[in-house]
Amino acid sequence: MTPGPFADLIDDPLGRTVDHGDGFYDIVLERRLKRPIEKVWAALTIPERIADWFTQTELDPRVGGHYRLRFEDSDETIDGVILAFDPPRLLAHTWPHESHPESVVRYELAADGEGCHLTLTQTRLSRQALNALPGWHTFLEALPGATKGVRTPWTWDREKRIGELYRAILPA
Repeated sequence: MTPGPFADLIDDPLGRTVDHGDGFYDIVLERRLKRPIEKVWAALTIPERIADWFTQTELDPRVGGHYRLRFEDSDETIDGVILAFDPPRLLAHTWPHESHPESVVRYELAADGEGCHLTLTQTRLSRQALNALPGWHTFLEALPGATKGVRTPWTWDREKRIGELYRAILPA
């Protein structure tokens, strides 16, 4: 178990890829957290909590609502649409990008004892976009802290170290 803001992360396994055979892949990460499902849901849907673990976000929390991500370390902005919103169990939104215009990010939560189980899936990624896997892994490390209002900024060094772990499992 990792100390500090990661203390409520029960496990931190590597994510996996799913090859659809058509040039597109899905990535899947699963986490068990020692935090109530409602706290994790809040960290996924309240902009101030999302900023604690991920990035600046604007969202209209409803199916059809707008979702905008602004990454602080770059000029990148992602504008998407919420496709599923079922508190506190399911949030899905589009993640359009020129290399994967049909990508969707899906967060699924299930109660798990005193904590919860999170499955994050990003669909329809191009081969070159699979580098999102270590990025998501790095961001999710900070999610437990965000449930307590602790901000854990992303760092390139941390993602690079995590990326080394993924090098052996990512498709060539």
